[in-house]
Amino acid sequence: MAKTIQAIRGMNDCLPEVSGIWQQVESTLRQVVASYGYQEIRTPIVESTDLFKRSIGEVTDIVEKEMYTFEDRNGDSLTLRPEGTASCVRAGNEHGLLYNQQQRLWYMGPMFRHERPQKGRYRQFHQFGVEAYGLDGPDIDVEVILLSARLWKAFGISNHVKLQINSLGSNEARQAYRDALIAFLTSRADQLDEDSKRRMTSNPLRVLDSKNPDVQKALEGAPSLLDHLDEDSAQHFSLLCERLTQAGIEYEINPRLVRGLDYYNRTVFEWVTDSLGSQGTVCAGGRYDGLVEQLGGKATPAVGFAMGMERLVLLLTTLEAQTQEPASADIYVTALGDEAAVYAMQVSEQLRDALSECRVTTHCGGGNMKKQLKRADKTGAQLALILGSDEALNNQVTIKPLRGQQEQVTIALADLPGTLATMME
Repeated sequence: MAKTIQAIRGMNDCLPEVSGIWQQVESTLRQVVASYGYQEIRTPIVESTDLFKRSIGEVTDIVEKEMYTFEDRNGDSLTLRPEGTASCVRAGNEHGLLYNQQQRLWYMGPMFRHERPQKGRYRQFHQFGVEAYGLDGPDIDVEVILLSARLWKAFGISNHVKLQINSLGSNEARQAYRDALIAFLTSRADQLDEDSKRRMTSNPLRVLDSKNPDVQKALEGAPSLLDHLDEDSAQHFSLLCERLTQAGIEYEINPRLVRGLDYYNRTVFEWVTDSLGSQGTVCAGGRYDGLVEQLGGKATPAVGFAMGMERLVLLLTTLEAQTQEPASADIYVTALGDEAAVYAMQVSEQLRDALSECRVTTHCGGGNMKKQLKRADKTGAQLALILGSDEALNNQVTIKPLRGQQEQVTIALADLPGTLATMME
């Protein structure tokens, strides 16, 4: 017998028993972004490696350790996209969507990072993101945060996530802070782990984000980003805080909050939860005003966020906010005998024509009526249609409710669409 082939580690199948939950999550995400006037953009899964080196930063875990990179037959270095923002900017530059324009975009799709698989975080993962271009005031930052807050409300988990915010300031102000931070870290180098020592001069802000409790203890008394902000960034952040308060959004200022990607400036934020054990990030974003120009376009302000959908689905199921397996059918059509089976196919097709929103499953494979109705119940269908030789002969249909208290009825085929619509209200 041939050896079975397994999925690649960290790249998981989404089976029918859970795909319904994913569809509900995706539908909610689409509805919320549409209510804010954002439009979908779809970009290729494979991009030039230089795109991510120039945008994310070469001295980052993603570029140094995690990217799936290969050479194609022409010798070009290509990479499976590890995140969505760089691809959105590349597409915007390439197709003339950004300069002197305002764009509100969203995307959803698979990303790839070669990291240690763990619950809610895989090597192929799915990311949902929002990007707004051409707006430089704090009002668009507030809108993006409000949009993310509305997502938690739509999913019924607002009480399980908390907003943390910070400002990284301008590139010039951050450079001054970087020098002060390096001096501080150097004075405490003996208290840092090897990873932090490596980052100390190449990407010192990432040391602030260390998950090592010993490193966090060593950071006590470190200079604060907020004390090094330039005047414009300080005013921007002050207005952001003021408008979040006016909008009724609770937040915590976290002066150690940085983002793992080099392109961020000014506003950064994360929605965190402790409902998955240790505190984890559910959604993260901020401003990246220099990225468009960095990737060859004209200077364009930009802000956005992204979330890992596996982490979101895990949170929803853990909190039992999304535990019910969605029905796979609304109407299940049964048939007893060959003549009725032919009739059942005809009835099912007529229903799909008349009730396009309805999901109709036709029983195949025969079996007695008890077996067929058991299968109908398993699909979660609201109604079963029972078709036998008498129904086929007389152009009739028997409707059996599978949920609720309605009575079984037999009606003429011509009356079926209207009767079903009434019974399913």
